[in-house]
Amino acid sequence: MVKVSVLFIGKPRDAHLNAFAEEFIKRSSRYGKCEMREIPDGRDDWWDKAASAFKVLLDPAGKRWDSAQFTALVERMEMEGRDLVFVIGGADGLPPRWKPRGDLLLSLSPMTFPHELARAMLAEQIYRAFTTLRGHPEPR
Repeated sequence: MVKVSVLFIGKPRDAHLNAFAEEFIKRSSRYGKCEMREIPDGRDDWWDKAASAFKVLLDPAGKRWDSAQFTALVERMEMEGRDLVFVIGGADGLPPRWKPRGDLLLSLSPMTFPHELARAMLAEQIYRAFTTLRGHPEPR
């Protein structure tokens, strides 16, 4: 069973948006182990803990995928038995030294959103991917 981690730099400032993201992570936990947690700015130790995981770094310059492509990634990781780690940067984005180390640079949108909203959007896409793969009706 795949484990999905959503890591983010910086403390959540909007409790409502953070609760929205946490709700989708909780729902996704029906299909695999899912977590969302803060990583301190400047700390690189999470790389060692996620050495074998597929690392997706969220960045405005990343690839722009639709939900079907995102779901295909989750499906591929499930088939390979590989964990997924998503990383969202802080107010200054991702540390530049991290970008070459990721397996995929992904953009949620060409628009700029608060980081809390990006977490909520990502968590919803994770839930959507799991429900789509299990043949559940489209999440509402």
